[in-house]
Amino acid sequence: MIPEAISAALRVLPDAPGVYLFSDADGKIIYVGKASHLTQRVRSYWHTNTTPGAHRIRDAIDQVASLEWTVTDSVQEALLLEATLIRKHLPRYNVRLRDDRGYPYIRVTPGPYPRVERTRRIVRDGSRYFGPYTGFSAVSTAMEAARRLFQFRTCEISIAEEQRALERPCLLFHLKRCQGPCLGNVTVAEYGAEIKGLELFLGGRSRGAVTVLQSQMERASEREAFEDAARLRDAISALEQSFEAQRVAPAGRPDEDILGIARLGERAAIACFQVRDAALVGRDVHRLDGKGASDEELLTAFVSQYYARAGEIPPSIATAVEIRDVETVAFLAARREDRVELRVPLRGDRVRLLRLAERNAHEALIRSEAEDDADRERAEAALAALTTALNLPSPPARIECTDVSTIQGSFTVASLTVAEGGRLAPKEYRRFKIKGVQGQDDFAAHSEALTRRFARSASGGSEKAGEAEARAWALPDLLVIDGGRGQVAAAAAVMASAGLAIPLIGLAKEREEIWFPETATPLLLPATDPGLRLLQRLRDEAHRFAIGYHRTLRSRAATTSRLDSIPGLGPTRRKALLRRFGSVAGVAAASEAEIAAVPGVGERLAATVFAALAADRR
Repeated sequence: MIPEAISAALRVLPDAPGVYLFSDADGKIIYVGKASHLTQRVRSYWHTNTTPGAHRIRDAIDQVASLEWTVTDSVQEALLLEATLIRKHLPRYNVRLRDDRGYPYIRVTPGPYPRVERTRRIVRDGSRYFGPYTGFSAVSTAMEAARRLFQFRTCEISIAEEQRALERPCLLFHLKRCQGPCLGNVTVAEYGAEIKGLELFLGGRSRGAVTVLQSQMERASEREAFEDAARLRDAISALEQSFEAQRVAPAGRPDEDILGIARLGERAAIACFQVRDAALVGRDVHRLDGKGASDEELLTAFVSQYYARAGEIPPSIATAVEIRDVETVAFLAARREDRVELRVPLRGDRVRLLRLAERNAHEALIRSEAEDDADRERAEAALAALTTALNLPSPPARIECTDVSTIQGSFTVASLTVAEGGRLAPKEYRRFKIKGVQGQDDFAAHSEALTRRFARSASGGSEKAGEAEARAWALPDLLVIDGGRGQVAAAAAVMASAGLAIPLIGLAKEREEIWFPETATPLLLPATDPGLRLLQRLRDEAHRFAIGYHRTLRSRAATTSRLDSIPGLGPTRRKALLRRFGSVAGVAAASEAEIAAVPGVGERLAATVFAALAADRR
């Protein structure tokens, strides 16, 4: 029987493209989908014979307590929104790319003198993006290879076409890694040619990059800059040799991605081989969460989520299984603004590459399983060692650690980090802004943070908490304090007031001493003890997390204390001023004309800013 709340929602569903979200009784989103006709697609889930992906989704339908939807202008927009919501909510029943939210890119900014940088965010401001890469190490490798061939800037200096040149360049200019546009000695056209070659290289167009480098070499020879010409000659030679080594298809073959899928038990992975200019220029493996999904469902979900964020979509994509979802095919064509062919190769070098991609995906799954097994064994050994060393009744399933960060009593904060099953659990980390402690008092700060933390457990997280939040504030099996005897005594007093009897220890940094509330001498464990290493990792995480929050508060106060109060000066213009002048003091030292020259500010606002910061110039 369909719940009344669902029936009421089904009656008012619009017949339009959009995204729908299924939530359970706790309000947690368990499935996100897209549709060209919301009415037809969503109603079909409550008709057994027509349920999309029935063998996987049917289990979720009984758990749906409410549904929401968002109407979009097109199916393509719906697919982009679906990918975004899957990354945000991580629904249980969706096939999703693991760690998708963290994939990095190389960004080339717009403007006369583009900047090249690493980023995890895509901003639709005219920038070009290359990726996503599987990690920052892959980005660093690509950036280093690009720097050996091209000279480009990575600094955040605002460089206008006719800006007064700086007096001193940075080290990268002297290392021949940047042309130095900040010095005014390179024209927009010359710098643009360098960026064009860089973009061709990052996009896998080695032939085009070689053509650009050859043109630059000829110009360098004409002006008798023989050292630059020799550098370009060597770069061309290296690029041509690399291209020949990577050739995997006949010349003239259209650019293509080869997607090979592999499964190992309930695990799945897809290897993406990128063929550009007939050369294999990239090979990345992506793991997926999608228990019970078919190969076609996995590939369809991968294509929609991966290419929703990819910097480039090739004209051809080869897979071992046909992707029949017409909305996904239409989405690819709309993103590329041209036709995209999805093919299942039957013979030739495409089949060979497809089998190689599948083998790479399978090897990645084997490595991943081995790493997970080793990690699980380390965690179990650490918990067993802790149980023995601390004389605990059972291995601590949940361990929490607190730390305090402050500078002379200012911006005092506390952090709480968590390990579950012997592994760090970053999603469970919490932070507290200390409000009731005056001056530098580490004991009192720990007491306030723990009092608030245990109050959350008593109230189930908050007044409006559901079961999920209540579980997040579950009491630990072991509490670790970053500190010695004094900090442990303060924590013990808080727990006594709350009527709690939780195993409690302190970990003092200098000698890694373990302090107990009831003993006058600490316990010293060998440096190689797996239990001590787990405590150190958790303590170091608490220290890092606390310092990060402390720095955020200090930075926010330093940059907003005066600029935030200036009428008409919003976040974008504030950021532009700080990027141009470096600090609030730098803005105050600038002339009214210099402030007005910052893009987006103008003369009227510059006069307001200049007057508001008059006291800083005295």
